Amino acid sequence: MAPREVDVTALVEQARAGSARAVARLITLVENDHPALREVMAALAPHTGNAHIIGLTGSPGVGKSTSTSMLVSGLRARGLRVGVLAVDPSSPFSGGALLGDRIRMTDHVLDPEVYIRSMASRGHLGGLSWSTPQALRVLDAAGCDVVLVETVGVGQSEVEVAGLADTTLVLLAPGMGDGVQAAKAGILEIGDVFVVNKADREGADNTVREIRHMISLGDRTEPGLWRPPVVKTIADRHEGLDEVLEALDKHRAWMADGELHRRRVRRAGAEIEAIALAQLRARMGVLGHGDDLTSAAEEVVAGESDPYAAADRVVAAL
Repeated sequence: MAPREVDVTALVEQARAGSARAVARLITLVENDHPALREVMAALAPHTGNAHIIGLTGSPGVGKSTSTSMLVSGLRARGLRVGVLAVDPSSPFSGGALLGDRIRMTDHVLDPEVYIRSMASRGHLGGLSWSTPQALRVLDAAGCDVVLVETVGVGQSEVEVAGLADTTLVLLAPGMGDGVQAAKAGILEIGDVFVVNKADREGADNTVREIRHMISLGDRTEPGLWRPPVVKTIADRHEGLDEVLEALDKHRAWMADGELHRRRVRRAGAEIEAIALAQLRARMGVLGHGDDLTSAAEEVVAGESDPYAAADRVVAAL
C-alpha cells in the first residue's frame, strides 16, 4: 500500500501553532521513514535550535521515569513548554513501545503545554531509537523550550545519549553498584549532572562520595572545565528538584561561551553521517539481491580477493 499523501506545509504550520495532533503526526512520519520526511525536515529546519535538550540516562530501576516527571513539574512551574521523548523497549510482536506515556507520567498528560511521546527502540542498542534525532527536531520546531530524552535503560550502551543532548543527566541509586557500573560503562565521562535518586535509602551518602571521588580522578578539575555536580533527590516526593534545576541552569550558562554550539555541530554531524550510512545500507540491500555482492563474497572466500578490495568495488558500484 502506498503511503498516504501529506500536506507538509499545513502540518508544520499546525505543529508550530501548538497542535499536539500535528506534532504526533510528524513524529509518526519520522518513525515510519515516510517519503515526505525530507520535505518535513526542510520545512522544520528554520524553526529549530531553540530548545534545551536534556538527556536522562541510567541503569534500569534508578527512577528515570519518576525523575523525568519531577523535572516536567519543575519546568512547567517556570512557565516553560516541555517535550518528552521516552524511549522504551520494543514489543517483539508489533515493534511498538512496550511502555506507554499515560502509564509513565499521568500527572502531565492533560497539560497542553507538555507533549509526551513514547518511542520504541526497535532493537537499537544505544538506549535510543534510530529516529530520536529527527523527533527532537519536530519538538524543537513545535516550540518546546525544553525537551527531555529518557533512554531505555540498557546499561553500557546508554552513553549514546551524550551525543544527542545539550546536557546529560546521569541517574544513579544507592545499593545498586552504580559507582562501579558508571566507571565501566563510561557514564562518568558523559555526565554533566549526576543525580543520586532514592536518597532516603541507606548508602546514599556513600554513593555521592564515590561519584565525587571518581570525578576528582578524571580530567574535569582543570580550570575552565565543567565540574559535574552530584545532587541527591527523592523524585517521587519532588525532593531535590530545585537543586537539579539549578545544576541544569548553571551547565547551560557555562555552555553559552561556545560549548553549546560545538556540541550541536557534533550532533548535526553525527545525524548527517547516520542518514548517509542508512542510504548506503539501503543501496547495499538492493545490491545484495544481485550478482555483484555474491560474486565479491565468493572471491574473498576463495582467497582470490580481500575484503577491502571487494568493499572498494562494491562502493564504486553504488
